[in-house]
Amino acid sequence: MTETTAATTPDTESATEAFVERLFGAVLGAQLVQAAYLGDRLGFYRALAEEALTPPELAARTGTAERYAREWLEHQAVAGVLTVDDATAAPDERRFRLPTGHAEALTDVLSPNHVLPLARMVAGMGQHMDALVDAYRSGGGVSWAQFGTDAREAQAAANRPLFLGALPREYFPSVPAIRDVLERGGRIADVGCGFGWSAIGLALAHSDVTVDGYDVDEPSIEAARRNAQEAGVADRVRFHCADAATADGRYDLVTAFECIHDMPAPVGVLDTMRRIAGPDGIVLVVDERVAERFHAPGDETEQLMYGWSITCCLPDGLAHTPSVGTGTVMRPDTLRRYAQEAGYADIEVLPIDDAFFRFYRLT
Repeated sequence: MTETTAATTPDTESATEAFVERLFGAVLGAQLVQAAYLGDRLGFYRALAEEALTPPELAARTGTAERYAREWLEHQAVAGVLTVDDATAAPDERRFRLPTGHAEALTDVLSPNHVLPLARMVAGMGQHMDALVDAYRSGGGVSWAQFGTDAREAQAAANRPLFLGALPREYFPSVPAIRDVLERGGRIADVGCGFGWSAIGLALAHSDVTVDGYDVDEPSIEAARRNAQEAGVADRVRFHCADAATADGRYDLVTAFECIHDMPAPVGVLDTMRRIAGPDGIVLVVDERVAERFHAPGDETEQLMYGWSITCCLPDGLAHTPSVGTGTVMRPDTLRRYAQEAGYADIEVLPIDDAFFRFYRLT
């Protein structure tokens, strides 16, 4: 009797071929992300959004080398990101265009379809792979400060459309208790405020509220202050490079947007939020809308959140000692446990339908 090993069965061969195709497609996707990173950082997309350009024109407009500009343009055309008027023209005479639909995703910073910051985050993390390998071996971490400008700017840019748009204008007013705070001009604390877009969005949408933003990352606070000035709300939105535990008085609403899962000691932060909210204030945590239980394989959102966790959020959390090491995939039961340890009775998931975020009221 002849044995057939698993490696030679038709089913195994088919599975191998399918996975090879998947991984090869991922390589093409990674190259597209790298090219998008270059297009973002060098200003190529913004220039092309204004008008179609030849390689010499793009290089002159952006202060870059013509030979690199030409190769990048040709790659983007081959990849279907750009169109070219006449592919048979001389290389330096080909005119490349950025289609309107693509321009929205690549250049419209207020559009919900602006996904370019995600590409910048992925490519930016790639600069720290050696440090991540060391962290995986040692059990240490790579801090937000080490990840640097790309991580800060990309995360802020990714959340900006939501924080200036649907969140303060649709999501929050749909919750009666929060709507009441906004309508009566309540006092709000934004914990882990980053570049300040959540605080600024609330102030722009509701003219009577005042917001104090707290973050321990100094470059983020400096950016938040600039953003508030440019938005014209600096008289009602103040940013503090400090732990929220230093806050004075009581707040009507205390929020933490997409940051509790990053914190090495979330219980202490939640306890602070409970204290500054007082007995009558609202405590709101907005974090990733991951599945309630682990299962495999997962959907695209679950894959995305695990991808952020293994390259950014978990390493940042473990860069501090001691750390609970939550990671991006903070499921409702995990937050419930943290909340109960911080003195809350329970958590309530609010009926706000968002593709990426879950809204928790801590009670």
